[in-house]
Amino acid sequence: MDRLSPPGSVGDGPRRAARRYDPQVAAEGVGVEVVESVDQGLVDAWERLLPQLSRSAVAVTPTVLREIIESDATSLLVARVDGVIVGSLTLVVFPLPTGRRAWIEDVVVDEAVRGRGVGEALTRAAVARAAVLGARTVDLTSRPSRAAANRLYQRVGFQARETTVYRHAAPGRAG
Repeated sequence: MDRLSPPGSVGDGPRRAARRYDPQVAAEGVGVEVVESVDQGLVDAWERLLPQLSRSAVAVTPTVLREIIESDATSLLVARVDGVIVGSLTLVVFPLPTGRRAWIEDVVVDEAVRGRGVGEALTRAAVARAAVLGARTVDLTSRPSRAAANRLYQRVGFQARETTVYRHAAPGRAG
């Protein structure tokens, strides 16, 4: 896993350069990185974090994690405190006729470290990475009941939009 560095890093091309993160926007003691390979620590972290993200999701396997990190459209970001993965989010960047866009999904911070800037560090890193990858906008959704998360997203520059989100489950699958 690489630390992310500021946009415009030289030498590795835009996709590689965007894998590093400028630590000045991270909270003290929180490191954020883009996952480049699956190891047992990542699998164990997702085993611990997934129930805090979703009660209905099935276990995340090493195969699923590899599929996420090998996709050109997704970046799996993790936050570490004292070397331990304590949070994660998935950034999806995709081209549309109206321009390249980004979407933040599956944001989770371990309950044990909430309120210490982990979510903010992850979100700022995702926004920085999306910009380096050419996204015009970054979107996300958050339930109104998640008051702290909604305050965080507004603090880092997200604005609520007048829209309705619809979901259609694939045939034979729950949402």
